[in-house]
Amino acid sequence: MSNRYAAAGKDGQLSGDGTQADPGGELQDKDGRKVGLGKKVTLLRGISIIIGIIIGAGIFISPKGILKHSGSIGMSLVVWIGCGVLSLFGALSYAELGTCIKKSGGHYTYILEAFGPQMAFIRLWAELIAIRPAAMAVISLAFGQYILEPLFMPCAVPPMAVKLATAIGITSVMYLNSMSVTWTARIQIVLTFCKLLAMGVIIVPGMYQLFKGETKNFENAFDMDNVNLSGMPLAFYSGMYAYAGWFYLNFVTEEVDNPERTVPLAICISMAIVTSCYVLTNVAYYTVMSAEELLASEAVAVTFAEKLMGNFSVVVPLFVALSCFGSMNGSLFALSRMFYVASREGHLPEVFSMIHVHKHTPLAAVLILYPMTMLLLFLGDIYSLLNFMSFLRWLFIGVVVLGLIYLRYTKPDLPRPFKVPLFIPVVFCLTCFFMVFLSLYSDPVNTGIGFAISLTGIPAYYIFIYFNHRPKWLQRALDCFNRTLQILLVVVPAEE
Repeated sequence: MSNRYAAAGKDGQLSGDGTQADPGGELQDKDGRKVGLGKKVTLLRGISIIIGIIIGAGIFISPKGILKHSGSIGMSLVVWIGCGVLSLFGALSYAELGTCIKKSGGHYTYILEAFGPQMAFIRLWAELIAIRPAAMAVISLAFGQYILEPLFMPCAVPPMAVKLATAIGITSVMYLNSMSVTWTARIQIVLTFCKLLAMGVIIVPGMYQLFKGETKNFENAFDMDNVNLSGMPLAFYSGMYAYAGWFYLNFVTEEVDNPERTVPLAICISMAIVTSCYVLTNVAYYTVMSAEELLASEAVAVTFAEKLMGNFSVVVPLFVALSCFGSMNGSLFALSRMFYVASREGHLPEVFSMIHVHKHTPLAAVLILYPMTMLLLFLGDIYSLLNFMSFLRWLFIGVVVLGLIYLRYTKPDLPRPFKVPLFIPVVFCLTCFFMVFLSLYSDPVNTGIGFAISLTGIPAYYIFIYFNHRPKWLQRALDCFNRTLQILLVVVPAEE
């Protein structure tokens, strides 16, 4: 620890930055609270994190991958429901893991507990150097595009303007997460309600049309002539991506109030709401658009609004932008906890597991993605990187759920307040590995490159983590990095 923070007197006098030590020597802020992450994630906040991350821009802009591959309206709705059920299986498996391993960190922590540090580090490495910066840049670019669209209509938005708006969006999300856990959670609740309101604006008029008798697009909905059975796996692949995000509450388990009850309940309620919203939104689209019109539309929600609401359709891009901002905010809140836990386990520099002395946020862990995301935004080929890495998500989620099954046999006495029937993780695990196989089959080159990028984590693990006797220059550089960042960010190790 830096001398700056060790200088608080043992009788509780203040140090220069307003922190103090209690008589037992524990560091506290000026309000007398221990410096650490509190349990501020309630049931409502947990639900808002899950829903807020799952519902991004896809359902409003391009929910057509499923229709394209399934071949008919009826089958597409069956796939939406089926993917919701499969995602619920995955979410329930994670709920069991979240209640028996009460550590934050999500995938990383569960792989660490089940399969050891090397496998967990490879997961962390892939997340840090490629997956998360690319994913954050993509959802942020969607935010930049749709927040500016009403200002430039009917013209196209200049690409540089989109990137500048995106940069402002990323910076504001980083700032919010750095300043307050409470306000981050409150704003996430507001943004989640905005998303549900946006879906309500589509669902209610759509249901009204349906009850009026607008059912012509549902005639022959299960027409077997158009159903493409060979395309069904790809339809499920698209659907599973639309539901991805149900695992993020497990990244913040240590901050969840009463996790044994809150985690399973938040996951089940969220998945029920999201599945209902997705299916009803698609039914609403089909009341005013045929399958051909939906596939031809560049922004399905805008086309829907233009047909039913006229000029009100200008509001839709703003709703989409808010939806993207909610996904950015929720995912950053959750991911920063994974880096925080990885640092605590010794897999990242020590400063990333330190807490700001006043704000009680893991400031360094929040900011870790900022440089890489900005670099990718202005210089990188984001979409190629996403193509390389997309299959890794399902590979590692499959490994995590396999770890659940493995722990059932290797640690049968582990307390499990919430336990799912064994067939649920087995079915979901097979689904994940099937999707990895599908990626290899449909795009072997990009999948191979992504696999090679992740394997660079093996030499990195041995150089930075495994060998105790690091070169002196490397140790000095790490010490200097930790010390400098600790002083600049005003962070200290968390009190237990």
